[in-house]
Parts: sequence; structure tokens; C-alpha cells
Amino acid sequence: MRSEPTPPKPNDNQWMRYMGLGAQFFGSIAIALGIGWKLDPLLGFSSPLLVWVLPLFAIIFNLVKIIIETNKKNP
Repeated sequence: MRSEPTPPKPNDNQWMRYMGLGAQFFGSIAIALGIGWKLDPLLGFSSPLLVWVLPLFAIIFNLVKIIIETNKKNP
């Protein structure tokens, strides 16, 4: 009896790629938040300006990076 060829399996390590992107996303937000927390009093801001602005920039940068990374064509 002739057996059918098995279809190629999708890359099993693909989930690790997305976990890495997620870790970078949340890690960079945490780092930006910590930097803003330390710099606000040093620069004399009365309101938590950098605590809001730096994580916002980190979110925008990471979203653009994730969109670019996930739209790449795999060879």
C-alpha cells in the first residue's frame, strides 16, 4: 500500500519568536518607566511627565518594531 507524503510541519520554534517579542515589549516599558521615575525628580518636574512620556515612546517604538518583524516574509 502506498502512503501519502506527510505535509511539512510549521516551524515549532515560532512561538519562541513571539514570546521574545512580548518580553522585549514589556521589558522596555518597565525600563522606560524606571528611567522616568528616576529622572523626574532630578530634572525638577513637579508632575510625573517622564513617567508618562518615556513609556509612551517605548510602546510606539515597540509596536512599530513588532509590526515590521511579524510582516517579514520567511524564505
